[in-house]
Amino acid sequence: MRSFDFTPLYRASVGFDQIADMMDRVLSDNVPSPTYPPYNIEKTAEDAYRISIAVAGFSADDLAIEVKENALVVSAKRPESEKETSYLHRGIATRAFERRFQLADHVRVSGASHEDGMLHIELVREVPEALKPRRIEIARGRNAIPTDVVDAKAVN
Repeated sequence: MRSFDFTPLYRASVGFDQIADMMDRVLSDNVPSPTYPPYNIEKTAEDAYRISIAVAGFSADDLAIEVKENALVVSAKRPESEKETSYLHRGIATRAFERRFQLADHVRVSGASHEDGMLHIELVREVPEALKPRRIEIARGRNAIPTDVVDAKAVN
């Protein structure tokens, strides 16, 4: 796969270095993508999402969920068992893991639940009122003055 150099982009832009870093991470082919544990991402409403992670063999006390710098980090650590168990077949993986999800701006974690071997994390996108699009009324006629403009007279 080709390797792209984003150095010219860093010089020509201000404030977009985060986008270039993200593109660099996505296009790098030497980073193995983790496959354990498996997960689903669902859209449950217009501005609501759910991440469901299969965590068979882990209790709620073994799991940790953190949000830091627009990244959701889900990790699990199994306490060391005191007795040695002899397995004839071991198909249920209970190894420690750390799974990271990059959150978009204005997305926050609203809750989490653990049931039937699944960890469900609820996410909500809350866009501030200042960033929402708003409709501007257009005044009609020649003498229409918007209500929030003060009539000023020139002083000479």
